[in-house]
Amino acid sequence: MAAGKGGVSKRTVFRSKGQNLHSVYVLLFLCIAFFFLEHQDADKYARLFSFNADAVASGEIWRLLTYQFTQAGQGWFAFPKPVVLFFTLLLLYLMGSALEEAWGTAHFLAFFLISAVVSAFAAAILGIPLLGSYFVNFTLLFAYAATYPQQTFFLFGVMPVRVRWLAYVAAAVLLAGVVAGGDSNTAAFAGAAAAFLYYLSQRVRIVMIDPNLESAPADNASIRNAARFVAVKKAVAGERAAEVDRLITQFEREIVKGVNICPPPDYKPENADGYCIRCDGFAECSARYLALNRPPAAVPEAPAVPEGT
Repeated sequence: MAAGKGGVSKRTVFRSKGQNLHSVYVLLFLCIAFFFLEHQDADKYARLFSFNADAVASGEIWRLLTYQFTQAGQGWFAFPKPVVLFFTLLLLYLMGSALEEAWGTAHFLAFFLISAVVSAFAAAILGIPLLGSYFVNFTLLFAYAATYPQQTFFLFGVMPVRVRWLAYVAAAVLLAGVVAGGDSNTAAFAGAAAAFLYYLSQRVRIVMIDPNLESAPADNASIRNAARFVAVKKAVAGERAAEVDRLITQFEREIVKGVNICPPPDYKPENADGYCIRCDGFAECSARYLALNRPPAAVPEAPAVPEGT
């Protein structure tokens, strides 16, 4: 979230969210399970699970998706496959869980299916097999970078790099492969483009938010939360106990039951990614933050007692 004059500018939110069922954990499990299957017999694994148009036409429908859960063909600087698996799982967890939380499971799975199926369809037209985790390396990275462009990753735990630059590099590599005539790159590009168009169709770009607004449109709670966070900071900074109590009462009426909330130090709505502003737990976290930072109420001084009484 970037601060602008008179408000908050250039925010991206999704049109609808839906329930988060944490399907990203299923994808993580499948990546690990298929890795061990591939490790036992790589040739047999490729025969059974790679995408092949003729095999799908004969009824082996699972190939439309299983080709994504492999580390075959991933040449990240000739790293061993277990290392590549580690990075795949790390990126899938970091980016996938964030997008699913912000978007909802139904949209996230639709996003994955569009990417996988369109890539497979393009490969069928080109007459090539597919085997590789194109969804994580391209599609998911592009959508995450568009949603959280200011997010910083530390490569190898040392070198900071903005995720949008990682996406630019990945896009350049993908396009270079397409121009060079790589059919698998063309199929991956088709799937990533189709899924990214779906992503664009489901997001809303907010140009400006006035922090002095008392209310916001009912279909965009994030605007209201951004304005209320300003009120929270002012009440705490000004040590206005009455205003803090009023805000606590207001937030407690809006708490969404059953939402997993972060530890107190992680309440940072002012962060660049704006994650807290979009979270369903914003009201509960805000009430807890206010309670923890509530200034002591002013105690009126007792009237002086005249001497000799």
